[in-house]
Amino acid sequence: MDNTVTSPREPISKPQTNTHYGKAMFIIGTLFFLFGFVTWLNNILIPFLKQACELSDFEVYFVTFAFYISYLVMAIPSSILLKKIGFTKGMSIGLLAMAAGSLIFIPAAYIRSYPLFLLGLFIQGAGLTLLQAASNPYVTILGPIESAARRISIMGICNKVAGMIGIFVLGSLLFSDTKELSEKISALTGNELEVQLQLLAQRVVVPYLIMAIVLILLAFMVRKAHLPEINPEEDTASGEESETTGKTSVLQIPHLMLGVLCIFMYVGVEVLAIDSLTLYGEYNGFEKDAASKFGIYSLICLTVGYLLGIVLVPKYLSQKRGLIICAIMGALFSIGALLTQGSLSIGFIVALSFSHALMWPGIWPLAMNKLGKFTKLGAALMVMAIAGGAIIPLIYGALAVSTDRHIAYIVLVPCYLYILYYGVSGHKLGLKKA
Repeated sequence: MDNTVTSPREPISKPQTNTHYGKAMFIIGTLFFLFGFVTWLNNILIPFLKQACELSDFEVYFVTFAFYISYLVMAIPSSILLKKIGFTKGMSIGLLAMAAGSLIFIPAAYIRSYPLFLLGLFIQGAGLTLLQAASNPYVTILGPIESAARRISIMGICNKVAGMIGIFVLGSLLFSDTKELSEKISALTGNELEVQLQLLAQRVVVPYLIMAIVLILLAFMVRKAHLPEINPEEDTASGEESETTGKTSVLQIPHLMLGVLCIFMYVGVEVLAIDSLTLYGEYNGFEKDAASKFGIYSLICLTVGYLLGIVLVPKYLSQKRGLIICAIMGALFSIGALLTQGSLSIGFIVALSFSHALMWPGIWPLAMNKLGKFTKLGAALMVMAIAGGAIIPLIYGALAVSTDRHIAYIVLVPCYLYILYYGVSGHKLGLKKA
């Protein structure tokens, strides 16, 4: 393993730059593919567990809560661990943790235990937290900050393509006979119902066993890849260090703290827009097998947005301007979804994902700008903010129970307005004017 700590002016020695850069981008791209495959399976697990474990709309969104709250709980420990063992070892441990979470699905399915499913999701999320804490700064620092959004967009494409594949494959395995099964289950009671629900729950055993095996193999591959180590604190230009001179806490850096809240809002609306689609499709009269594919359309929209980002940013469109445009689109699409019904409303929810494409790559560099000695802690806080995916869908679920699945989308509007504020002026607070 290459334990070299790079200097700020010469991250990787000239003769090795292309080789190390290409290898690093390939490995990180593989990991982002994995992020997408695991993360967006929640889109299928929500309607599946709602039926298999007989849950309410509010209860079922603990799927996203258990998965994303792990980012809040584990981000700081992940940062401490990465400081001690380095990025590449941390990535391997994260993959093994995800494998352990996947294996927990097997006993959870056999005893049809919703809490045990949630434990598996939490452990998966904990592994992803470690991977995110390592990989996002890695991608940002591998090249110039001005093109960070482009590199993150490339990673985003890997993420979303994997999500499409995961939704299609798992949806086909779990919902192939949805209509007949739902009719059969609705007609059963007592022990016969329990037996049928037990058989339904066990459909996840084989997919998650395969997933665990793949994760273990990937952990071994990353461990043997000898990726170059990068020190984010040392990779900050000396001219940027003055922005944190004299500061003793990240709480004294307004643009970072506002950026943390912005990531919280963004992840919340991105997760909600995709993971609520199957149930919203059913609410609007679609069969579950058809509704379960709506998430694929959302991920296609995201991918198109990422491709546009690669072409436009930074040559034709700045990261900040892209964020502002996307926030405006998100607000308009969410209002459109609230003011319409049926397929048109679903279409607006799907279109929301297009507006999300440049948000993460826009927010992250703005929030991480000129942090100097606080770079690692800032990155950990940004990863913690991914917990927005735990809280905002749960709020939506509570509103859906008290009103309905349509009106509950009102929770989207203030989130996009805040993201717009951050893109326009919030990211400037506390920074010295050029």
